[in-house]
Amino acid sequence: MASSAGSAGVGGAGGLHGSSPSGFFFDSGLEIKTRSVEQTLLPLVSQITTLINHKDNTKKSDKTLQAIQRVGQAVNLAVGRFVKVGKAIANENWDLKEEINIACIEAKQAGETIAALTDATNLSHSESDGQITIFTDKTGVIKAARLLLSSVTKVLLLADRVVVKQIITSRNKVFATMERLEKVNSFQEFVQIFSQFGNEMVEFAHLTGDRQNDLKDEKKKAKMAAARAVLEKGTMMLLTASKTCLRHPNCESAHKNKEGVFDRMKVALDKVIEIVTDCKPNGEADISSISIFTGIKEFKMNVEALRENPYLQSKENLSATLEFILEHTEDFTDSAYTSHEHRERILELSTQARMELQQLISVWIQAQSKKTKSISEELELSILKISHSLNELKKELHSTAMQLAADLLKHHADHVVLKALKLIGVEGNLETLAEYACKLSEQKEQLIETCRLLRHVSGTEPLEITCIHAEETFQVTGQQIISAAETLTLHPSSKIAKENLDVFCEAWESQISDMSTLLREINDVFEGRRGEKYGYLSLPKPMKSNANLKSLKPDKPDSEEQAKIAKLGLKLGLLTSDADCEIEKWEDQENEIVQCGRNMSRMAYSLYLFTRGEGPLKTSQDLINHLEVFAAEGLKLTSKVQAFSKQLKDDDKLMLLLEINKLIPQCHQLQTIIKTSLQNKVILKVDKCIIKTRSMMTLLVQLLSLCYKLQKKFQIENNRRVSVTNKDTMDSKT
Repeated sequence: MASSAGSAGVGGAGGLHGSSPSGFFFDSGLEIKTRSVEQTLLPLVSQITTLINHKDNTKKSDKTLQAIQRVGQAVNLAVGRFVKVGKAIANENWDLKEEINIACIEAKQAGETIAALTDATNLSHSESDGQITIFTDKTGVIKAARLLLSSVTKVLLLADRVVVKQIITSRNKVFATMERLEKVNSFQEFVQIFSQFGNEMVEFAHLTGDRQNDLKDEKKKAKMAAARAVLEKGTMMLLTASKTCLRHPNCESAHKNKEGVFDRMKVALDKVIEIVTDCKPNGEADISSISIFTGIKEFKMNVEALRENPYLQSKENLSATLEFILEHTEDFTDSAYTSHEHRERILELSTQARMELQQLISVWIQAQSKKTKSISEELELSILKISHSLNELKKELHSTAMQLAADLLKHHADHVVLKALKLIGVEGNLETLAEYACKLSEQKEQLIETCRLLRHVSGTEPLEITCIHAEETFQVTGQQIISAAETLTLHPSSKIAKENLDVFCEAWESQISDMSTLLREINDVFEGRRGEKYGYLSLPKPMKSNANLKSLKPDKPDSEEQAKIAKLGLKLGLLTSDADCEIEKWEDQENEIVQCGRNMSRMAYSLYLFTRGEGPLKTSQDLINHLEVFAAEGLKLTSKVQAFSKQLKDDDKLMLLLEINKLIPQCHQLQTIIKTSLQNKVILKVDKCIIKTRSMMTLLVQLLSLCYKLQKKFQIENNRRVSVTNKDTMDSKT
């Protein structure tokens, strides 16, 4: 297994991780952090190599001998730590216990053998020159090393099966809870089940995030990232779509909207399992059409191979490959969005490539029969000519797709259609809705076609997969926005229907933003800068206007930090959903406690968007200002709750004050973190802020729930007192 970035992430339902002496980390499901495995084993492998590769029949000083002895001991200690972890895994997984234990015993024996063979006290002293011959049983060391590496590999493979089993189990739990959510009929029941679903999704996101970083295959990694993005965004959509259905049970468009979310999330869950188990349902093959750039790359390799061996290829094969490439260029020339100039240039270069291939085949046939210097030079010239023609075609296709995409993103940057749909929905204007739904459908088709063209010029398989994901997202989300807008138009005064439309519009805007990043990455590959990585687009940047931020530099997160921030953000996003569910329970939505809670939830959601490189927060100054307001709103909430507590009985008042006293110090701690300079450690500061905000949101959810219960209890008791007073008054009058 490969190393896992993001091992210092958030615990799921089981809480935070503890560590074993060896540096491996486990949660309640014994999740294996493979980065620690490699940190243990890589030095071990290096040390074994050092032992085996020493020169035979050489004599070493006592100092060198002691160094070799230390290496042997270090190997044995590392193996001991590894075996300890292996046994812990075995004890938690009874179906694999025997296999893991056998492999651990072999590893332990091999480690002890290596330590014994490198022990200086067991080595024989030779002549009187004071020199000592290094261990004579080199064969024994090699044999022990092979046994060690074999047994370690067995443990790692079995541990990998444990991780896969964890992911499958977690997926099954999520799937079962989703099916319960689909059938729920009451809001109270939905709140309870969704809370469970949120915890299960955090656990699943944690497991799949680590697995994504473990994957060596970049194509699988991209597929996993796409599936996880669907699940993460789908969780927010599922919440509002389900609430809209419960509020408007007879609305057909609301049900259609909700079903679309569930269907896509289920497909994404299945996709994750396909990736981690490396198999397709019903034995299906992974069939996908080859892009033009991939086809050109293969064609050029086959042509250039003719220099070494003119008999390696057949002219029919080369002709068929070129025709395949040129056939796909019709996606560009047939597109209504391709300019006349680009279309003409693509057709011209296609014709030229066909002519160059015919010339190449003619010279090639001569080269097979006449091996002369002039023929070889002519063949070389033909190869260079057709390679140049295809390079020019690549440039033209790249330019066409990039210009089309850039113009499209610029044209729709202000999201006029989305804003119009929101306004039409609030006004309840069904006639105008059809007009703007048609406009969004046209925009959707244009974006989908652009994604298909970008896929042809993406240059790498991971970027091809990203293009496919973008295409699918526009296809599904476009239709869901229309159904959400229809629901709001039918129920223009519905707050939840409006919130639901906002969530789907945000998903659309987010995908548009992701397209901009995708364009840059495709361009980097084309220009030979494919090694560059993009971090979060909205991570803090240095701002001269703030004294606390003068020393901050653009501290780019590595993959582990990105994974950690993403996990923290996901949990924060789900906590905002929990808070919203608690707020929905209140009949009086104008209550001051409710208003403060709603404000804090919205601000926390903006911070969640920040962890994804989205939303209104763009700079470090934005972040600092935002968190200052969030902390102030938290303190404002505590004062409102304290005022409410004065109306309660002593026991209830005490219970509420205990909860308030948990939130107040959290607010002050956040204010301290904001003001503290961490000397260029921007990522660390962001991390601390998110963790503290999460803690405050957890307390907010608990506080809102308790306030609601006590408020209900207070109302019942107050009504009872009023009723008794009225009865006494009537009795006295009687």
